[in-house]
Amino acid sequence: MTSALTEKPKRIASIDVYRALTMFFMIFVNDLWSVSNVPHWLEHAAANEDMLGFSDIVFPSFLFILGMSIPLAIEIRKKKGDSNRGILKHIIIRSIALLVMGMFTVNLESGVAASIGISKPIFTLIMLLAFFFIWNVYPKTENRTRQNLYSGLKIIGIVILAILAFIFRDADGGVFQPRWWGILGLIGWTYLLCAIVYLFLNKNKGYLIVALFAFILLCIGGSNHWLGIFDGIIPGNGCFHAFTMSGMLISLLFNESELGIGIKKKMLTSTFIGIIFILGGFAAHNFWIISKIQATPTWLFLCTGISILLYVLMYWLTDIENKASWFGIIKPAGTATLTCYLIPYFLYAIFVLTSFSLPESLTTSPIGLVKCIIFAFLTIGITALLGKIHIKLKI
Repeated sequence: MTSALTEKPKRIASIDVYRALTMFFMIFVNDLWSVSNVPHWLEHAAANEDMLGFSDIVFPSFLFILGMSIPLAIEIRKKKGDSNRGILKHIIIRSIALLVMGMFTVNLESGVAASIGISKPIFTLIMLLAFFFIWNVYPKTENRTRQNLYSGLKIIGIVILAILAFIFRDADGGVFQPRWWGILGLIGWTYLLCAIVYLFLNKNKGYLIVALFAFILLCIGGSNHWLGIFDGIIPGNGCFHAFTMSGMLISLLFNESELGIGIKKKMLTSTFIGIIFILGGFAAHNFWIISKIQATPTWLFLCTGISILLYVLMYWLTDIENKASWFGIIKPAGTATLTCYLIPYFLYAIFVLTSFSLPESLTTSPIGLVKCIIFAFLTIGITALLGKIHIKLKI
């Protein structure tokens, strides 16, 4: 029987809208550092603080929607005739790209030593230029000169990154290194393993459920310090991967016709699963604190449940009620997500170089929170404008 995954390679509105909303809120929460007196419930909880801040929900939501996209992307490639080896190569290349970008952005967090002769804002702008040289979606052309130009820009970008990595020293003199990999790097590691699991388990839902539980058990083992020398062998001790595997399974539930159940039953089933995860989170709270930084099972269960319930809502709103147009203003954040994520790095660098700053009245909550919302819309607007002139990152 042919799956709907292979019958309909078109984009699914709810996935793009969910991704766009997640990126919008990621930009918003990442800008909260620029505002004083931010309500604590909006912020990330401290490492040993037993709390689920709004900011702590955003990253899991992104990993969840990443998982929803994996089956669709791989099945489309299979339909085009790609072999498993070719798809595996594509997965590895995408993962390496995310790891590289993640390492560069995370090293910037430790500052840039004056001794290298480049300020942090300049370093950031050169880094971003190289990213766009390498991973921009260049217009398709049969013109040999343009083809050579695009290839040349990619090579120049790679050389620039190699030089930047070599000369980099942080504020304490430390060299370029993985550190905690950064958000993009964590996404890269998670995507690499989960996509490979999906590819070689050949869409077998039973085995994928086993894989999900294996990652959950790994997360529990890490939180209980049972892993010994294997602690941290994969980032998050399986917690990040469990978010993505959950999204993968919900994607299969919604987008496969071979299950033989109607959409209402799929939505009810997903809602039930989401509620079970949340109840599991409350039960787990008796054993572990809620902590994003520690990647505890409690955080995993609560955020997975929230992500599933939010997706069901988005599916009903956009794919059933056809209200995707309501989210048109943030659409670029869902279709040019990587570009959108990196634009704030450019803006912050420009602000420092131009000594741009806002009066304290505009950077203090609650007005400051409105500023963060405007900043998120500005970022998405710039992403849209760049797309119109064929500047868009894709890995």
